[in-house]
Amino acid sequence: MALPFGLLASYPRSVRHPQPHTLVVSQTLSRLRAALSLLVHPRKLWREHRRVALALIGVVIVGIAGVIVAWQELKRPADVHNENAIRHFKPEPPKEAPKPKRGEAPRTVNWPMYGLNPQRTRYLPARGVKPPFHKLWRYTQRPLLEFPPIFVGGVLYAVNNSGFAFALDARTGARLWERRIGRLNASSPAYSRHRLYIVNLVPGHIVKLDAANGRIIWKKRLPGRAESSPVVVGNSVYFGCEDGKLYSVSTVNGHVRWATQLSGPVKAAPAYYGGRLFVGDYGGSMNAVDAQTGKLIWSTGSLGTGISGGQFYSTPAVAFGRVYAGNNDDRVYSFDISDGELAWTYSTGGYAYSAPTVASTKHSPPTVYIGSFDGNIYALNAKNGEVRWSRSAGGQVVGSLSAIGEIVYVANFTNQTTTGFMMRSGRKVFSYPKGTYTPIISDGQNLYLTGYSSITKLAPTRPKPARISNNFAAPKPRFPAHALGKGISNGFVAPAVKALDLTPRQRRRLRQMTPARRRAAIRVLRRRAVAAAGAARRAHRRETARREGAR
Repeated sequence: MALPFGLLASYPRSVRHPQPHTLVVSQTLSRLRAALSLLVHPRKLWREHRRVALALIGVVIVGIAGVIVAWQELKRPADVHNENAIRHFKPEPPKEAPKPKRGEAPRTVNWPMYGLNPQRTRYLPARGVKPPFHKLWRYTQRPLLEFPPIFVGGVLYAVNNSGFAFALDARTGARLWERRIGRLNASSPAYSRHRLYIVNLVPGHIVKLDAANGRIIWKKRLPGRAESSPVVVGNSVYFGCEDGKLYSVSTVNGHVRWATQLSGPVKAAPAYYGGRLFVGDYGGSMNAVDAQTGKLIWSTGSLGTGISGGQFYSTPAVAFGRVYAGNNDDRVYSFDISDGELAWTYSTGGYAYSAPTVASTKHSPPTVYIGSFDGNIYALNAKNGEVRWSRSAGGQVVGSLSAIGEIVYVANFTNQTTTGFMMRSGRKVFSYPKGTYTPIISDGQNLYLTGYSSITKLAPTRPKPARISNNFAAPKPRFPAHALGKGISNGFVAPAVKALDLTPRQRRRLRQMTPARRRAAIRVLRRRAVAAAGAARRAHRRETARREGAR
C-alpha cells in the first residue's frame, strides 16, 4: 500500500533512501556477529568452516611466537662475567700516607680537581683523619652546592648552582672573593698553576680565572651546555659538552685543539690516564680518546635495560687496568683499559648515577665503592665484581663517594645526611646531619663536608697530650706518727718519696695512651713510688735497730 506523500515526506532522507555506507556497516556487523557465534561454538566452526579455523589457529601460533620473540629481545640482559678479561686485572700496591718527619708540623695535601686526581679515584690516604670530629666553622649560602669544592694551598674554591664562583680561607671559613660566571652551573673547578678552569651550563662556556682574586682571564663560548668537570693536563684542559663532543682546549688562550664526536651528550667528567681520556656518554657508550690527537681509540656500549639503552652520567674511575663507572641502567661496569672489553657488570636496585671510589689500602683489598638510587652503598671486588659488603645509606644516593684514610663517606639525597663506613668491613663509624650530593673532600688533616648549601670544616678530636715532666713527683704517702722518726732514733725524719725519673720512651708512651689508660698507668706509678718509699723506711728501721743492739 502506498503511503501518502505528506507522510513520506516527514521521514528523514536516510530512511527513505538508505545510503551505501550504511548498508556496508550493517553487513559488516552481521558478519561479525556470525563469526563471534562460531567462536563461541568451536566445534561448529571446525565442522562448517574448517579452513577459517585452521587460519585462526595459525594466527594464534604466530602471535604467541611473536610475543616470545619480543620478550626475548626486550627483556633485561643478564650481567656479564668475562673470565678472559678478568684475568687481565692488574693489582696495585696499597697507597699509604707519607710519614711525617720528626719535629715537623703535619702538612696538608691538595685536592685540586673533582675526584682528587686525573684518574678520578676519590681516595686519599691520610693518617689520623677519623672520627670523632668537631666542627671548626661552617660557611652557608642559599644557592645549591651540587658539586664539592676543591682545596689548594689553604684555600677552598667552589661554584654554586646560581653561577657564582668563590674562594674561602680554609683556616677560618672567611670568603676571600666571589665572581659570577653564569646563571646555572653544576660542576667543580679544576686548579692548575694558580688558575681555575670552570665549565658552565647557562650560558654554555668555559672560563679561566685568576685563583688569587677571581679575575676572568679568558672565556670561550661552547655550542651547548657543559657540566663535565674539567681535568687539566699540561697545557690542555679536557671536558665534555651536551653537543656530544669531548673537547681539548688550550689553557693559554682557550683555543680548541680538537673536538671528538661521541655517541651522545657528555655530562660525565673525563678521567685521564696514560695519555688517554676515558668518559661515558648519554648514547650509552664508554669511550677512550687519545689526549694528544683526539682520535677515538675504542668505544664500548652498555647493556641497557632491554627496552632502552643505558646512559653514563657517572664519572669513571681508572685503576687496576680497568675503567669503572655506574650507569642509568642500574649497573656498575668494569671495562679493560686497553681495548674496552667488558670484564664484568653488577646490577644494583636503582640508577647508578653515583661516581665510584676505587681504592686498595693496607687493610682492604682492591675494591669499588659506589652508591645507587636504591638507597644502598656497595663495596665490590674490583677484580670480578663480587659483593664484599653492602649497607644502607639512609636514602637515594645521587652524588659520588669519597674515601679518606680507612673510611668511605656517602651522602643521601632523601634525608640529606652523610654517613661513613669502614672500608674493610662496612661498619658504620660516622654520621652527620648535612650532605646531599658529593659530601667530603680532605686536605689530609681535616674534612670539608658539603651540605645542600653549606661547607663545614671538621677536625679530628684528638686526646690532649699529658703534661709529663722529667721529675714527676708522686704524692707523699700517709704514715703513722712513729714512722716519721719519733721513737725510732733521735733526729731521724722519714725520707720523702723520691721523684720519678721517666725516660723519654716512658714519657712518649704515656702521651700516646688514651686518657683512661694514662690515668691507670699514673696510678700504678704512684703505687710503685709509695711502695719504694715504704721499703726505704723499713730498711732504715732495720739498720737503726741493728745499731742500737750493737751498742
